[in-house]
This record gives sequence, structure tokens and C-alpha cells, in this order.
Amino acid sequence: MEIELDDVDRVLLASLQADARITNTELARRVELSPPGLQKRLKKLEDAGVIAQYVTLVNREALGFDMLCYVQVTLQRHEPTAVSNFREAVQRMPEVLECYHLTGEYDYLLKVILRNRRHLEQFLLETLTPVPGMDKIRTSLVLSEIKTTTAVPLNGVIE
Repeated sequence: MEIELDDVDRVLLASLQADARITNTELARRVELSPPGLQKRLKKLEDAGVIAQYVTLVNREALGFDMLCYVQVTLQRHEPTAVSNFREAVQRMPEVLECYHLTGEYDYLLKVILRNRRHLEQFLLETLTPVPGMDKIRTSLVLSEIKTTTAVPLNGVIE
């Protein structure tokens, strides 16, 4: 269910997407609300599922994860057990940041971070390939990131 946002909600969300460490005092000032009014707005957005969570975005390269890959996966069969097994296995793979079920030629798209070529080889041969029901794996290495954002567009509000 889609929630209707007003201008205050949009500015609030844009501010939080730009900097989730902003103080409540500064955030309340930006949206011209009292601190209790701000807390009420935040709670409403949290309860509605608009604000899913508050996180820290970590620079993967600063921690030695120099490789970013997209891995396309096709399963042999699309039986419920095979699909469930694959999804459960992916949940246990710390290298997988995101996993999407797709239409088209491949069944799943994985966004994977790895330290180096050896780590990639180990991930593909020892972690992903042994998953029961695996059929095809196609890996693409990212050469450069052109745009990376987690910010959802909010009807023209740019922070």
C-alpha cells in the first residue's frame, strides 16, 4: 500500500537519506516542527514501512573488498524445494549483498563483493557451484561504478 507524502515528509526523508546522522534538533528545524512533532512524523513513517531501517553505509574497498561482481544464476528446475534451497543457501553467503529473482534468461541476479581473484574463484567453485540444483552461472566483473545510491527519489526534492 502506497502512502501519501506531504512536503514535510519529503524534506524529512530527503534529509535522512542524505545524512542519517543529522541531529533531531537540526531535522526538526529543517522541517519546521517541534522535536515531539518530528518524533511523531518519524514514527508514522516507520510504522507505515516508509522508513525500513537506519544503517551505516560502509566503503567496501576500505575494508579490502576490491571486486564487485554481478552473478547471474539459472537453476536446473524450478520446483519449490530447489528454489527454497537456493534462497536459503544465498542467505548464508556473506559475500552476497543483494539477490533478485528475475524474469528472462536467468533466474537470479546476485550482487557480490570479493577481496580478489582467488576469493572470486573460491566463491564460485566452493560456495555457489555446490548449491543443489545449480545449472548455469555467469559472472560479470564491475570495472567502475558510474552511479551508486540508496536514495529513493521523492518527487523533485533533492538534498
